[in-house]
Amino acid sequence: MDKRFFNIFGLTQEQAIAMLKTPADQMEDPADRYIAASHLINFPTEESIQALIEAVEYQHQGLYDRITRRKAVESLGRLQAAVALPAIRSCLTDDDCYTVENAVWAIGELGCEDEEILEEIAQLLEKPGQSYRLIIQILAKLGYEPALERIKKFTQSDDLPIASAAIATVCRFSGDRTEMDKVVELLQHSSVNARRGCIQDLIDAQHYEAIPQIACCPVSVVFRLRAIRLLAQQGVPESKLSFEQIEPYLEQVIRDHPDDLELVHEYDQTPSLEFVINELYQTDFGRCYLGSKTLIDLYPEVAGEALMATFADKAHNDYGAHYHVVKLLGWLRYAPGYDLLVEALYNKAPQFQKSRAAAAIALGNLGDERAIPQIKACLETPIFDLKYASLMALEQLGDKTGSEIAANDSDWLVRAKAASRVSV
Repeated sequence: MDKRFFNIFGLTQEQAIAMLKTPADQMEDPADRYIAASHLINFPTEESIQALIEAVEYQHQGLYDRITRRKAVESLGRLQAAVALPAIRSCLTDDDCYTVENAVWAIGELGCEDEEILEEIAQLLEKPGQSYRLIIQILAKLGYEPALERIKKFTQSDDLPIASAAIATVCRFSGDRTEMDKVVELLQHSSVNARRGCIQDLIDAQHYEAIPQIACCPVSVVFRLRAIRLLAQQGVPESKLSFEQIEPYLEQVIRDHPDDLELVHEYDQTPSLEFVINELYQTDFGRCYLGSKTLIDLYPEVAGEALMATFADKAHNDYGAHYHVVKLLGWLRYAPGYDLLVEALYNKAPQFQKSRAAAAIALGNLGDERAIPQIKACLETPIFDLKYASLMALEQLGDKTGSEIAANDSDWLVRAKAASRVSV
């Protein structure tokens, strides 16, 4: 589990427990109890777990009490605290659907095999207003096949992410792949939530043949890269995939050029430079990629300066726009952006991690050999995409020693990439 984002509040375990035990009406800021419940993920101790269980069992119905209870359930799941299962199970009958959702998710994290509890979860499919997609996913994860007929009913749901999860689960339980094409089609849906959700369903169903379409899906590189890595992890040991089959799509995703994506949005008229720059701040990365392509195609002479300006203004503090600006400076081969790219390469703030790999790719595109030592140093990091992107960038810059450094890397995909270059 990647825990880089968890420890952001700076509280000790004792402080967090004390905050969690203080009634909301005695807090200067009642949201602090929620923060405490979240922060205890950093302390996998009996004391933390007991404090979180007590927060779950605290039955007051104030708004902040409810959201704290939800977060406590989630934290117990993240801590995989099996001792908390009875407290978490009690939340399955809660009137608050979000508490129920977190309880179902937490039970999934615990890996429960108790059929009585699994049946309780399955019965939620017949209860109005529940998070059916998550419930279906957890029943699939825990292998509760007695729910199959109830899950089948959701394959026709008007809510496409729910239908997608149901189709994938029917595939997992029955081996019937006849409707999996419907899940693949959602990779090109106008809704970003539908696109993101179906990627997870394709992973769950081990639908290896969708890897090319996943690589082209206009969602954040994080979703696509995770999917290809997990499918590779599942398929290669079973000889259903090889590195040679995966490599071109893996590198397509890490390179992440908008021309390699199947974009789902379009402009009905030529947009202004200002409008397109603002598109880089959209939460739907499909729009960001359309904006990126438009900058490359229509504004190559002026986009570099505009990108530097928007970076100085606000993109330096917006992790999505930060990523796109970094990538674009490379695609545009904008030499004045060199220092910005090197800075991004070494930016260790958790929210900007995907920009580090983007910076390696961009420096490779820039073609400035001064970057070789900087990029090579990134091969010593534990971050997969940064290491793989660094190998790609070094290759582009004509450096062959990076593959020797990565030959014994802890990640098998990085090792395979390094070996493929050594053998050339």
